[in-house]
Amino acid sequence: MPISSPLIFELAKLAVSLVAILLVGWIVARLRLGSDVRLQGEAEARELARAALCGFEPVEVALDRAGIGALLRDARGQVVLLRRHGAMFAARPLDTHAHARLDRTRLTIGTDDRHFGAVTLDLGEEAQIWASSLRRLGG
Repeated sequence: MPISSPLIFELAKLAVSLVAILLVGWIVARLRLGSDVRLQGEAEARELARAALCGFEPVEVALDRAGIGALLRDARGQVVLLRRHGAMFAARPLDTHAHARLDRTRLTIGTDDRHFGAVTLDLGEEAQIWASSLRRLGG
């Protein structure tokens, strides 16, 4: 029984579609699109903060337990908030404690930049220490 040309055409379309789906999947995996980006440790947080703010040299770091953000302080007392923003990390210097709220081990921090938004960091026992130190930034 010979195979009809419409059937061959449909099988070819199916094969091409399958190859295209596999190719798109490979590209997405290769570019790490949609991956769950997390800070891997203090060293990475320090590197990202240095890259974001010229001249910032962190001496103190508080990492979120889940790796979604961090607070960093330099020797002059400048504090930087580092947070996940899509598949990357963004950093903003903090100049006020007006957008900080403590809830047990979690510290919610925002900035005047409404596009940056707020982030809630689970800092464990360090949350209270950082919350009180942010009061020195002014209101």
